[in-house]
Amino acid sequence: KEPFEDGYANGEEGTPAGDAAAAYTPDSKGVVKFGWIKGVLVRCMLNIWGVMLFIRLSWIVGQAGIGLSVLVIGMATVVTTITGLSTSAIATNGFVRGGGAYYLISRSLGPEFGGAIGLIFAFANAVAVAMYVVGFAETVVELLKENGTLMIDEMNDIRIIGAITVVILLGISIAGMEWEAKAQIVLLVILILAIGDFVIGTFIPLESKKPKGFFGYNADIFMENFGPDFRQEETFFSVFAIFFPAATGILAGANISGDLADPQSAIPKGTLLAILITTLVYAGIAVSVGSCVVRDATGNVNDTIVNELANCTSAACKLNYDFSSCQSQAGAGCHYGLMNNFQVMSMVSGFAPLITAGIFSATLSSALASLVSAPKIFQALCKDSIYPGFQMFAKGYGKNNEPLRGYILTFLIALGFILIAELNVIAPIISNFFLASYALINFSVFHASLAKSPGWRPAFKYYNMWISLIGAILCCIVMFVINWWAALLTYVIVLGLYIYVTYKKPDVNWGSSTQALTYLNALQHSIRLSGVEDHVKNFRPQCLIMTGAPNARPALLHLVHAFTKNVGLMICGHVHMGPRRQAMKELSTDLAKYQRWLIKNKMKAFYAPVHAEDLRDGGQYLMQAAGLGRMRPNTLVVGFKKNWRQGDMRDVETYINLFHDAFDVQYGVVVIRLKEGLDISHLQAQDLLSSQEKSPCAKDVIVKVDYSKKSETDTSIAFAPSSSERTPTPRKEEDEDGKTTTQPLLNKGRHFPSFCSSSPLNVTDQRLLDASSQFQKKQGKSNIDVWWLFDDGGLTLLIPYLITTKKKWKDCKIRVMATLLSKFRIDFSDIMVLGDINTKPKKENIAAFEEMIEPFRLHEDDKEQEVADKMKEDEPWRITDNELELYKTKTYRQIRLNELLKEHSSTANIIVMSLPVARKGAVSSALYMAWLEVLSKDLPPILLVRGNHQSVLTFYS
Repeated sequence: KEPFEDGYANGEEGTPAGDAAAAYTPDSKGVVKFGWIKGVLVRCMLNIWGVMLFIRLSWIVGQAGIGLSVLVIGMATVVTTITGLSTSAIATNGFVRGGGAYYLISRSLGPEFGGAIGLIFAFANAVAVAMYVVGFAETVVELLKENGTLMIDEMNDIRIIGAITVVILLGISIAGMEWEAKAQIVLLVILILAIGDFVIGTFIPLESKKPKGFFGYNADIFMENFGPDFRQEETFFSVFAIFFPAATGILAGANISGDLADPQSAIPKGTLLAILITTLVYAGIAVSVGSCVVRDATGNVNDTIVNELANCTSAACKLNYDFSSCQSQAGAGCHYGLMNNFQVMSMVSGFAPLITAGIFSATLSSALASLVSAPKIFQALCKDSIYPGFQMFAKGYGKNNEPLRGYILTFLIALGFILIAELNVIAPIISNFFLASYALINFSVFHASLAKSPGWRPAFKYYNMWISLIGAILCCIVMFVINWWAALLTYVIVLGLYIYVTYKKPDVNWGSSTQALTYLNALQHSIRLSGVEDHVKNFRPQCLIMTGAPNARPALLHLVHAFTKNVGLMICGHVHMGPRRQAMKELSTDLAKYQRWLIKNKMKAFYAPVHAEDLRDGGQYLMQAAGLGRMRPNTLVVGFKKNWRQGDMRDVETYINLFHDAFDVQYGVVVIRLKEGLDISHLQAQDLLSSQEKSPCAKDVIVKVDYSKKSETDTSIAFAPSSSERTPTPRKEEDEDGKTTTQPLLNKGRHFPSFCSSSPLNVTDQRLLDASSQFQKKQGKSNIDVWWLFDDGGLTLLIPYLITTKKKWKDCKIRVMATLLSKFRIDFSDIMVLGDINTKPKKENIAAFEEMIEPFRLHEDDKEQEVADKMKEDEPWRITDNELELYKTKTYRQIRLNELLKEHSSTANIIVMSLPVARKGAVSSALYMAWLEVLSKDLPPILLVRGNHQSVLTFYS
């Protein structure tokens, strides 16, 4: 269907939202997608219920007591619940794709944080596989040891069993997500049976277990175990540090977000319900085991007492057992009880082998979840090309896009750490890596809410930005509680990766909250700045440069950038003339295209295109409307109109009137002239801007512009004589063997080989290109000569000072031909008082000037009055005899100044000079242009500067 002429939809086109949804909807044919139970709830529960549940929770209750143990579990739950709420908020704010924690953080905070966390989170999961497998292997080796069937020795047996186990887990993972999910269900059933086995066992206190400290539920035991009894230098926080890793694993479901049927619904429901269930189970077991098992027991049946002992007040004594020897012998003879036996749950349970199966299930399920999570996260990270060297791991295989290469890499990392078989050092670092991820997820929600981006509108409403901030702070505190040096190491690694990604500047735009907050800060500061009055001490040149297309006049751009970079505003004005409809199309495409060009070339500038009938109208529009609040231009910068004698004099009138318009709106004016010229647009500099396809290279020219090693910009410019802009393509040449080879387009170097041999650059164009890149190089030890002829507020002095503050110009010295410098605190190396400025210039120079202006004179004395008047009316730019005589002194001054400039400043890098200004309407355009021509001809690059008489320098602090 044809759309309406105005471009609006006629009602039958797809909507942008519908298109986006279609783009994110995967092809479901044969692809395995999980619901919230199998995909999130089961995984999270298995990952949270780790080996700690069976072999450390009872010890924690013994040390901290029931009350503080529940508090420890509650504190860990607060952290994980806040993180779960934050995860739910991010997951329901639009489509969620594969990549888990990395995807959530990178799309919220941007690639810098996402890239840093993604890499360490994937690595943490890979090493976690080794941790869980070693935990499994240690349990198996303990069983072998009890039965006297060790293969070699304990350490090597752990390595052998661990290696075999990780190979089997790899096979399950590679078999596909469906097989892995089935394995997880089986492991969960075993785990639940093991927990049920323990609960049933607590109600069956056998006589044989009483010497080992198990008496069944008893109020005296509960009261005795309620308070803490820290031993062996343990503290509340050390016990918390041991328990907290058991509460992690809440991202197990989010990590496979790409394999969920509806991640927006599944992640919140599954994660939060898993946290609730596992917390209740942890707290229930803590209370249960603390209510039926005493802290110390000898295991000796002979420790029963018949008569009540006077000095025995423990709960065991009341139950006719005397374990007081445990205190007297400092626990040397006690191997049972909460404090001394890690296998309390096996001892209490109804069927001990089922608890062992539960330990196996807990370790293997966590290992399997981590083995699946790490490759998925790493694959998503590699797909985004955050780290260019890892792109080979982005490739997926099969209908589920399985990251087989990632599986192999994770397997190798895990196997390497299993072979170490000593993970006490690496364990706290891994815990801190997970916590860093949690902290950033919480911070993402706070940051997104703070930025007030309209795009932040999660469907999940049960979150609060301040609670998320508290969650992020808690995560950082817990990192130090667990292990202070591991926390510092984590911060250093995250910061290092953040700096690396920031430096690399990945070309992505994810609408992150960092971008939103940058906008909000800029807006708020702009509004705040609008209420501040201008002060001379805060003056800075804010330039509107009439560049046209920014890449058409690179010398103009780089020179102005030298004194505005990090100091003032720089806006590149581009006036589009011609038919309105065509111009409007060009405006929209050019705006994005040239702003990209400026960013790519590290120009701290803005591109501002307008449509107008002529250059003067466009210039007026820009001078009146460019900028925002106090960040508005105050200086108009133009290139010297070199071809004024050959062109239409009406264009010259327009050009000069721009100066007067600038003064009318209180702008300063800077005219920049290079003797070779500024405009290279006739060579059609492309620099990879256009997206159109390049035509065959019959007449194209490739030019390599030399930049020194210290140059800020590294650009190659391609030129085509055609008026339309095209993208250069890599050129193909024949080597000596006659084989076609493709040469890269972007090169550095001084040489300018032709793109095709039929169109080499002529000498003039070659010089123009050399001149256009001269300000991109380090300038060396040379001079910037300042000819301060009029006090126009000090802009003529301020600009050269700002130039010398930049790295490329820092070795240049300022030489000033004026007075009053010391009061302005600007260093200068030499000063010359100009006493002979009004001396009559040389005759040959006067003759050359008269010859130059001859075609533009009216010669009214040689014509009849009516003819002369008519001619003056039709061609107001012509120079009359009366005018020439009236301004003879001023004419001679410009010629004389040129002589002095050649005498004193011919070796300077740049000349900065006061711009002569004639009263509006008093001097003809031709005479004024002749003054500028004769003043600035045959000289090094020259800036003719005129302030608006507003002081820009101050004598006082």
